[in-house]
Amino acid sequence: MTDTNPEITAGATPDEQSATAAVNPGSTVSLCIMSGKGGVGKTNLSLNLGLVLRDMGHKLLLMDCDLGLANLDVLLGLTPEKNMQDLLSGDVRPEDVLLHVEEGLDILPAASGVPELVEMDQNQRDELFETLTDMIKGYEFLLLDLGAGISGTVLALARMAQMRVVLVTPEPTSLTDGYAIIKVLNAKYGVRDFCVVVNQATAKEASETFQRLNMACKTFLGFDLVNLGHVRLDRTLTQAVIDQTPLARFAPECPAIKDIRVIAQRVSSYRKQNMETISGRKALKEFLPTATSRNP
Repeated sequence: MTDTNPEITAGATPDEQSATAAVNPGSTVSLCIMSGKGGVGKTNLSLNLGLVLRDMGHKLLLMDCDLGLANLDVLLGLTPEKNMQDLLSGDVRPEDVLLHVEEGLDILPAASGVPELVEMDQNQRDELFETLTDMIKGYEFLLLDLGAGISGTVLALARMAQMRVVLVTPEPTSLTDGYAIIKVLNAKYGVRDFCVVVNQATAKEASETFQRLNMACKTFLGFDLVNLGHVRLDRTLTQAVIDQTPLARFAPECPAIKDIRVIAQRVSSYRKQNMETISGRKALKEFLPTATSRNP
């Protein structure tokens, strides 16, 4: 990366680490992908990042957290028999809801057109993640594909993730809405650790977009963002979506997937460099990593 960015490191005090040394024995890293604006490519990035991490040898669970407008299964051409609504009803086990996409990659599907999922209260969210706790421990990564905007469910899930990735495009509306979700999480909950991926952009556009967003956060919120990378606009993606085949399988050497591989390497390095601290914290809880001034 050419931009000067802080390095993400996992945050936990020595007392917390010693008191909770075995709560996350698999060192599962939870990473949410979110945006203020819809239509910027969150689900495609989540799916293809998951596949690339899987190809690197990681085992992961991809959770569709766009709870009322789920479409991960659509991108894969799958029709789940059960989904998160069934899980919340208490009638099925978590493993009965999972879709096994490939060896090392599972998906927990949500549902479309179910307002009850969008409007979950805190008790329902706590119950859901309590149900998932044991299952999550079997994975190295938990990827959360969040819905757009600043609903209570989106904010709650973002607070619980160890890594928060804000996806933006060079469009002014995307940039404004991306800043808005960062500002709300910071103002309401004190969250200060965010990574940024700029989608559908050249290297120059991505650098300029990141710098504008980072400057706004530094000036008005008092902290820097982490530039996790960018993904080029790739016309192959449209055909892959029509074909209902993930881009990483449809055109594994296309420009967008090459960019996602760079992002995946950085995410993998984060886990490798912070194994001890990550193992001392639950994969999902109000977790605030800290950023240091060193460059990646």
